[in-house]
Amino acid sequence: MNCAVIFGGTGFIGSFFAVHLLEKENFEKVYLYDHELMSQKEFAYRKSMVANYPQIIEVEGDVREAISWLPAEKVTLVANFAAVHREPGHEGIEYYTTNLLGAENVCAWAEKVDCNKMIFTSSIAPYGPSEAVRDESSLPVPETAYGGSKLAAEKIHQVWQAENVTDRQLVIVRPGVVFGPGEGGNVSRLIKAVRKRYFLYMGNQKTRKAGTYVKELCCAMIWVLNSEKAKTEGVTLFNMSMNPGPSIEEYVDTIARASEIKVWVPGLPSTLVFMIAYTIDLFAKPLGIKHPFSPVRIRKLIRSNNIIPSYLANNGYPYQYTLDDAFADWKKDCPEEWK
Repeated sequence: MNCAVIFGGTGFIGSFFAVHLLEKENFEKVYLYDHELMSQKEFAYRKSMVANYPQIIEVEGDVREAISWLPAEKVTLVANFAAVHREPGHEGIEYYTTNLLGAENVCAWAEKVDCNKMIFTSSIAPYGPSEAVRDESSLPVPETAYGGSKLAAEKIHQVWQAENVTDRQLVIVRPGVVFGPGEGGNVSRLIKAVRKRYFLYMGNQKTRKAGTYVKELCCAMIWVLNSEKAKTEGVTLFNMSMNPGPSIEEYVDTIARASEIKVWVPGLPSTLVFMIAYTIDLFAKPLGIKHPFSPVRIRKLIRSNNIIPSYLANNGYPYQYTLDDAFADWKKDCPEEWK
């Protein structure tokens, strides 16, 4: 019996990966271990999607603490997606507390249940910001607490694999922005901004943003895990993005095509946009008002994440979705997010 446990499983990627394992990979049961149950999530699409599968079982627990829960079945795959990741939104210590303690506790649990296959979702954040093209061979230079904590968590998982190099297999994926139904993140905000016609270029039309559709990510993680090359290597690290990562202009144009609308996007100097963003933040932050013009998000929009997936390209990964395909599929599955 194929049984998987996904830590951080009720999150965005975990929800889709659970369904993928059941529908495409012949898994018979998937446990979602998370401190927040699906019923507490705000995205109705993900709730309804998971509710269709009685083979998906939720378990409430916190990876920052030692994991005592044990399933009745033999676990054949552990996936660690648990993380504090949104930027902005957390204090620096919160990223390290969750991402490092979580890595240690999940690895200890995998050893306890004698599971020898693990997937860990890291991030492209360990590379740090740069306009230069970078791939898996590039030196990581994290600039943020999130990037630093993810790089350290990778090492913790690698230690787990090194303790039994003959039998254990570890896949580490560094995805760019992951988007799709129920995401509620940067690409969802971009879709809303383009459709409502308040998106502005800041001289960043050609800025590249490594990104991938959530269903593509699920396909790629399993493809790498099952490849003979990865089984031989023991530890496989790969970047996950379309190749090349789309530019901001390509994202905007593709959103317009998927929406069947014509948009004209005005441009403003980035310095002026930053002044506006800081002014809004000055008044909104003390009042606890959320808004889409955070200076941190503006800065991320004008910086390239020009990360390329060399491992996938060099090993012949068969991409399933173009950017047009991804947005069309998203709109078909969840049209309410495109209104």
